[in-house]
Amino acid sequence: MKALIQRVSRAKVEVEQQTIGQIEQGLLVLVGIEPQDTPASVAKMLHKLLNYRVFADAEDKMNLSLKDIQGGLLLVSQFTLAANTKSGLRPSFTTAAPPALGEELFDLLVKQAKQQHAIVQTGQFGADMQVSLTNDGPVTFLLEV
Repeated sequence: MKALIQRVSRAKVEVEQQTIGQIEQGLLVLVGIEPQDTPASVAKMLHKLLNYRVFADAEDKMNLSLKDIQGGLLLVSQFTLAANTKSGLRPSFTTAAPPALGEELFDLLVKQAKQQHAIVQTGQFGADMQVSLTNDGPVTFLLEV
């Protein structure tokens, strides 16, 4: 499982010109699910997302987590993160989870996130989404479990 996290001052997801998910300060997370991922991968990734220290403390050092600042978490499924880009000039998606598994594990991630964190919003699995954000920093990390 891969998650591209971006520290944001605001972010939103639209489907068919309707806002379906929106946060203020927090993390926009693009989630790529791979065939070998399991519910254990989901739990491990969620722990990282909620506890990864990317927010500034009083001394302007990255020492605070999403939980510490009680920020928003915007989860967006993005199978293209799991693409194989090592050769050629066109991505291969054979390394991405089949849609049924991807949706099952993404839904599990959302469910568990909502149980553990107060502010959780999502995109729509499999939809053509427009994602907009104001990246704070910019601060962007690729997490893998």
